[in-house]
Amino acid sequence: MFIELSITSNFTFLTGASHPEEYVNRAALLGMAALAIADDNSVAGIVRAHTQAKMIARAVKERQAFDTQHGLIGPPQPDHLPNPPRAPFTTTPRLIPSARLLFSDAPPITVLPFDRQGWRSLCRIISRGRLRAEKGECDLQLQDLEEFAEGLHLLVWPHAQAVQGGAVDWVHTAKRLTRRFAGNIHVLMSPRYDGRDTVRFDRLADQARMLGLPTLASAAPRMHHGARRKLADVVSAIRLKCRVDALGRAALSNGEGRLRSEAEMLRLFVGHEEAVHRAGQLANSLIFSLDQLRYEYPSEITRNETPSQRLNRLAYEGLKWRYPGGAPDKVKTLLRHELALIAKLKYEPYFLTVRDIVHFARSRGILCQGRGSAANSVVCYCMGITSVSPEMGTMVFERFVSEARDEPPDIDVDFEHERREEVIQHIYERYGRHRAGLCATVVHYRGKRAIREVGRAMGLTEDTISALSSQLWGFFSTKGLEAERMAEIGLDFRDRRLRQTIELVYEINGFPRHLSQHVGGFIVTEGRLDELVPIENATMEDRTVICWDKDDIDSLGILKVDVLSLGMLTCIRKAFDLLKMHHQQSYTLATLPKEDPRVYDMLCKADSIGVFQVESRAQMNFLPRMRPRNFYDLVIEVAIIRPGPIQGDMVHPYIRRRNGEEEVSFPSDELGQVLGKTLGVPLFQEQAMQIAIVGAGFTPDQADRLRRSLATFKKHGSVSEFRALFLHGMRKNGYKDDFAERCFSQIEGFGSYGFPESHAASFALLVYASSWIKCHHPGIFACALLNAQPMGFYAPAQIVRDAREHGVKVHPICVNASYWDNTMEPDGKGGLALRLGFRQLKGMSEEDASWLTGARGNGYQSVRDVWRRAGLMPTVIVRLAEADAFAAAGINRREALWEAKALAPGPVLPLFATDLDGEVVDEPAALLPEMTLGENVVEDYVSTRLTLRAHPVGLLRHILTPGAAPIGMLPTTQTAPDLSKTSFSRGNPD
Repeated sequence: MFIELSITSNFTFLTGASHPEEYVNRAALLGMAALAIADDNSVAGIVRAHTQAKMIARAVKERQAFDTQHGLIGPPQPDHLPNPPRAPFTTTPRLIPSARLLFSDAPPITVLPFDRQGWRSLCRIISRGRLRAEKGECDLQLQDLEEFAEGLHLLVWPHAQAVQGGAVDWVHTAKRLTRRFAGNIHVLMSPRYDGRDTVRFDRLADQARMLGLPTLASAAPRMHHGARRKLADVVSAIRLKCRVDALGRAALSNGEGRLRSEAEMLRLFVGHEEAVHRAGQLANSLIFSLDQLRYEYPSEITRNETPSQRLNRLAYEGLKWRYPGGAPDKVKTLLRHELALIAKLKYEPYFLTVRDIVHFARSRGILCQGRGSAANSVVCYCMGITSVSPEMGTMVFERFVSEARDEPPDIDVDFEHERREEVIQHIYERYGRHRAGLCATVVHYRGKRAIREVGRAMGLTEDTISALSSQLWGFFSTKGLEAERMAEIGLDFRDRRLRQTIELVYEINGFPRHLSQHVGGFIVTEGRLDELVPIENATMEDRTVICWDKDDIDSLGILKVDVLSLGMLTCIRKAFDLLKMHHQQSYTLATLPKEDPRVYDMLCKADSIGVFQVESRAQMNFLPRMRPRNFYDLVIEVAIIRPGPIQGDMVHPYIRRRNGEEEVSFPSDELGQVLGKTLGVPLFQEQAMQIAIVGAGFTPDQADRLRRSLATFKKHGSVSEFRALFLHGMRKNGYKDDFAERCFSQIEGFGSYGFPESHAASFALLVYASSWIKCHHPGIFACALLNAQPMGFYAPAQIVRDAREHGVKVHPICVNASYWDNTMEPDGKGGLALRLGFRQLKGMSEEDASWLTGARGNGYQSVRDVWRRAGLMPTVIVRLAEADAFAAAGINRREALWEAKALAPGPVLPLFATDLDGEVVDEPAALLPEMTLGENVVEDYVSTRLTLRAHPVGLLRHILTPGAAPIGMLPTTQTAPDLSKTSFSRGNPD
């Protein structure tokens, strides 16, 4: 029996030419019982191979169960005929975790763990090398392998390794390792397909015999099939930064370096058949599987309490905090039920971990909000993880925390985007870097990146590459590269090189390019994290990441706590601070006045510029049709304008039913229970799953697989695999094909971007909070929104213009009144005005603003005064002059700029700092022409990206509107009109 033990997948980035899943599928087709994915200094791809092997095993089991129950499909085979050749479809390959370690002082060695201890050793070795080097690199020495030797088997590659001052022969390395790994070493023999393999094998066998080491055969494949040879050369060219034509010896000489069957290996290793069989014998002794990784939550045990006791205490303390006048009986009953279910499933440490993280954030004044499958529960509400009260929520706890799903519930926590790093560093400090790390994100080749890099490798010109990229719609799309589209941009699709490039672009699409860090998915363990999975340095300072992404850890059942950032939370927290400062009103997300009719009136008018989630053009067009009047309407509003409901054609039927234009009906009583609250129209991800269970008859296992495939931003398109099963089940249960097709179309939409009800409820609370602030305090809302930039759809110019439309007086940037942040100040009429801050000024840093405001005293009188007292560089003072920040000191923009340009860099010389008794002749004042309104508007946009003078199009009104007077012809006794209020409706902020 032959087992391939040294496979290179495309997770050896820009080297391997096949996915781990493709190797597993090919191994099943070849009848190979096991295989080892051994990427260079990495185990990043093995979970995908492991998951694929489990899928094959499940499919084979289902096929065998079907054949047993129904018999074989088709006519029976006559007894006198021999069995026809067929693929061994009952083979279920087993993944053997491994890695190929590259050393700076030794030849490569493929390392195979025997058991769980061996896996610990391998993870520690890779982590040691990764943490020693920068991101993406690994610096290993042979002594690292010797230090963590327990439970490992080695395959030594017979190559010489170049080192400083010469080279290290593999024989020397093998002799050194035999002292530490006696009986657990093989010499790896792999063909080069150059016509000299037989002689080479004989020589290696003789050398191994002299060392007392057995040989082992491997094809050392870089691709699962020979058809990938061209792509293998392309990724090599990308890695080496050259054209395919210039690869030379780095190119593959043929397509033989593929995964091979036992028969092929015996043919290649004639005379060394024992080396082929030893691979199978060794594989039988390698019993470790990724299924043996038993992940343990942090116990969260304190000195005097068990996790269960602590969770109960905190929950009931929080109940008194949330309901000082006493909680309703319904809430108390729900709390008891949830605590009992959590205790039964032993999830207490998970909830305590999230609670402690949130508690730290609140202790630092960092606004946060939990969301996710279990976030909108009474337990999370009482512990402060979420501010969505049980009265607002509609979810059933068991839908997300159930006995049927043996995995932890999902809770994501959003923090202020400016202060999330404090929370991340707290997690590292609390649990230690040996117990906590961020998930990875695999950056894949998609669309434009694939065209750019493949095109350069194939030698296409930059203008041709740009023309090809211009044909793509969407960042991840590769559609639009057909012959007709090529002809439209002047390219001849019959050209052999161009056609081959397009084929390779399609082929490389979806290949991993490199690892990046997840936006905030944290893995926290009870023991050492680097004994569960290798960890490495991230690009950002003080960050460490693991090599598996969120899908990998989900497959292995590992806890992930998402520590995410949200700009709107920064905005709301800053608005709360301003309300407390200027109005002495203290609010939190949970204590804002509920169900305010004025807030809903504002939203019904689509007055939602800057409001969280409903500020897009699509949402603003939909708000007057939706006419939200309560919190749950906002939940639907958040979720309905998404690819899922839109693709499934669910938006218009819902609106017609809501407005009474269409009768509310349900396909069946069973689905009526699922779709009742959304008027018989599925809008949420959970409803799509419930339709599959109730309507299509999915089993719990099938439903769970469907749920996994609905993961947000999933890019593998696995939802469509359930199409036939779904449609067949719906038809079998009596549902119309049209309804079934629309439901599945919605499910496919969720595969691209699904929005569950639990997340929508959390986001709806932020919609209401931001709407309430905007409705009652538009100036404070605009100020906080500007201080939280960059975020949202709208630029500062639109935010300021919208605030002025709501009656907010806005003051310009001023050297004597502004600070770094935008502020609120008295407007002289008993109200508040918005003063623009220096953060709106291009080219000015917060440090410069601190020096300017710190030295301001009673105010600056001149440009030179700012230079002397604040110590700012002349270039910064020029930026202030360009922004007209000296206007309050009686110096217009042009005069200030003239003076700023005269400033010389460096310290002021005392001798020339003042007038010496008339000995210094004053420079005559320059008579500079006054700037026109149009010139001032242009300079405003250049320096601050907004203007308080006039809308730019207003300057052309007399041209665009016959009979209108030019702005320059208006009476000079009046200030220039704010045409931004009168020229355009709110529907067009541009």
